[in-house]
Amino acid sequence: MKIIKNVSFLMLMVFMSCKNDTKTITELENIQSNLKAEFAPDKRVELFDIKFESVDNHLILEGETTSKKAFLILLDSLKNRKLAFTNHVRILPDSAVGKLQYAIARNSVINIRSQPKHSAELGTQGLLGMSLKVLDKKGDFYRIQTPDNYISWVDKGGIQSMTKSEFDAWNNSKKVLFTEIFGYTYADKSANSEIVSDITFGGLLQYISEDNDFYKVKYPDNRIGFIKKNEAVIYSSWLKNIVASKENIETVAKTMNGFPYLWGGTSSKGIDCSGFTKMVYLMNGFIIPRDASQQINAGKTVDKNLKFEGLEKGDLLFFGTKATPNKKQRVTHVGIWLGNNKMEFIHSSGNVHLSSMNADETNYDEFNKNRYLGSQRYLGVKDEMIVDLKEKIKL
Repeated sequence: MKIIKNVSFLMLMVFMSCKNDTKTITELENIQSNLKAEFAPDKRVELFDIKFESVDNHLILEGETTSKKAFLILLDSLKNRKLAFTNHVRILPDSAVGKLQYAIARNSVINIRSQPKHSAELGTQGLLGMSLKVLDKKGDFYRIQTPDNYISWVDKGGIQSMTKSEFDAWNNSKKVLFTEIFGYTYADKSANSEIVSDITFGGLLQYISEDNDFYKVKYPDNRIGFIKKNEAVIYSSWLKNIVASKENIETVAKTMNGFPYLWGGTSSKGIDCSGFTKMVYLMNGFIIPRDASQQINAGKTVDKNLKFEGLEKGDLLFFGTKATPNKKQRVTHVGIWLGNNKMEFIHSSGNVHLSSMNADETNYDEFNKNRYLGSQRYLGVKDEMIVDLKEKIKL
């Protein structure tokens, strides 16, 4: 009888221990969820993926994060509860990339994917000369973060990895901005010479020298090339003189008219709806959020009554599925308002083209009119999600 009582007691203790473990993990998961909501609500720009497991009354932490602050708060919660734990959480970047925590895009356009494999969905693109943070490495792929904070994966052939000092030297160097839709860099001061590589609208290369017809430039991987002067401009001069006016928004947008649509694209080789609006603002001196569902949260809300009233050229128009009692609003498309007495907007859908909200116009877009969600104004608005390159870069 005594043996039976001891076994029953042990079983009860095991049950209570399991119950307590489950309760503890549930509490920690709630803390983790709250921290994620505060510090990393959007996994596209910040990571906070932590998992908990209890083994023999000992807690094991697994996962990865880019928010050291959030993770330290989590550790404090564990210590305050006097819990024994083993920490296997990676704070990125870590030893996987070592000192090479920075990179520059070395191809005309780099494809940045949702997973570390070529078959993964295209998340976004980067342009030649773009500055990147390097967070992680898996095989031949690097997890990088673009200037608009978008986190995803690029294969090693698309970037030149750098130390902090090398990265700073690149960013502080004089550069040349390519201003044509598409072109080439040449091995010599002649368009008949060997082609070093192609280059697209918005590409940046380091300035070396110039003559009457060509800029001599250097790539992030130290290749040397020549760009026609009538196809490029000194970047610092361009940025200093650029005026982000309503008219210039329209001019740049129409320059991209006819660009083919590409999901995840942000270049003249193919561009999606939010990639188009992002590129138009980039070529007016601003870095804005990558996706339409992010862009709608920046700037100043206009046209609250959804009547296309009070809109100004350059405002962003958003489209998608309106909220219901059971579902949140879903933003799936974005364009740029031009007005021009025709109620026109320009957007990338199939290709970049103009559409109208006026039923009397030949390019009337009834489909998008019926799913219009509202508009945001970026020009003249101070917002931490809208980065003014003139303020960020010392001219």
